[in-house]
Amino acid sequence: MDYIIIGGGVYGCGVAWELARQGAEVLLLEAGTIAGGASGGLGKRGVRANGRDLRELPLMRMAYEQWPTLHEELGHDTCYARVGHLQIIERPRDLPSASARAWMQQQQGIATQVLDGATLREREPYVNEGVLGALYCPNDGIADHTATTLGYAAAAQRAGAQIWTGTSVTAIEQKAGRVTAVQTTTTERIAVEKALILLANSAVPPLLETTFQLTLPIWSRLPQVVLTAPVDPLPLHHLIGHAHRRLAMKALPSGQVMISGGWLGRWDERQGQGLTIADQVTGNVAEAVALYPVLDGVAIVDAVADRLETESTDGIPIVDQVPGIANLYYGTGWSGHGWAIAPAVSRLLAAWVFSGQRSPLLAPFAYTRFR
Repeated sequence: MDYIIIGGGVYGCGVAWELARQGAEVLLLEAGTIAGGASGGLGKRGVRANGRDLRELPLMRMAYEQWPTLHEELGHDTCYARVGHLQIIERPRDLPSASARAWMQQQQGIATQVLDGATLREREPYVNEGVLGALYCPNDGIADHTATTLGYAAAAQRAGAQIWTGTSVTAIEQKAGRVTAVQTTTTERIAVEKALILLANSAVPPLLETTFQLTLPIWSRLPQVVLTAPVDPLPLHHLIGHAHRRLAMKALPSGQVMISGGWLGRWDERQGQGLTIADQVTGNVAEAVALYPVLDGVAIVDAVADRLETESTDGIPIVDQVPGIANLYYGTGWSGHGWAIAPAVSRLLAAWVFSGQRSPLLAPFAYTRFR
């Protein structure tokens, strides 16, 4: 097999599609199900540039160009909508930095403006009376992560890629500075002719540590998502972030409000799954109500923390090759916001693997930045 990809999330499926449509022979191995990890689950995901690390903005600018027509390329609905993102400001001390952030984002080709309180209320009339303004990115939006990942997988298969689910990799064979084969739970051995690409998110760091003694400054966490009952009228019209509150909010087509923003669940070893923590749910909802008082008393119909995510020490991903192994590539540490840049990174990573030439846009995400 020319290219073997481990991981059936948005990155694994995206790279599989990008390689297969260039005529490459591709096999994707997924231990569970497609979109069974961080690329699937409740609600929708933000497609935002607002508030990102400077190093990610060129990738986001590239992704901006891809998202509106991605459903046509994949032949599958992504439920993408360009609703705009507001990073809301309530404290006077956060106002001076807003103009600097807007300028910086504009230099990277990201349309950004600072809204005063009155202009913000024209867009979001239900915010509390103390809101002072917001940083606004009109080209930000949302997409359905499960639908998009499944769309990538289906498009990859139509292009000729094979996808094996329920197939865990148990060992990676190497010889003379190259990966030669992988061993799995369902078959003895699969030869790697050209390259192996590790994109299984939280499974990547332990696999690299065990096999190549490569330590990544990354840990796993369980982000929490809370879903309200339908609210009429819907109180928010944009993708919402905040300058100091741990809060992110989205309006869903169902009329429900999705509440998140960095509140975490816990891993239950006995059940082998992630679970929510009651005070984390309460705290997350309280932040939403503080910003949108109209949500006070709204029923919560679901709360989950069942999808492992990876976070790096500097908050951006690691996308690189394993030192000393010429044909082994990996990506991990998406830090909870790798979703929006997935179309861009998938395309650039596939091009790197296929041609041997790394795009300068991926250079800031090299492992060597920690040294």
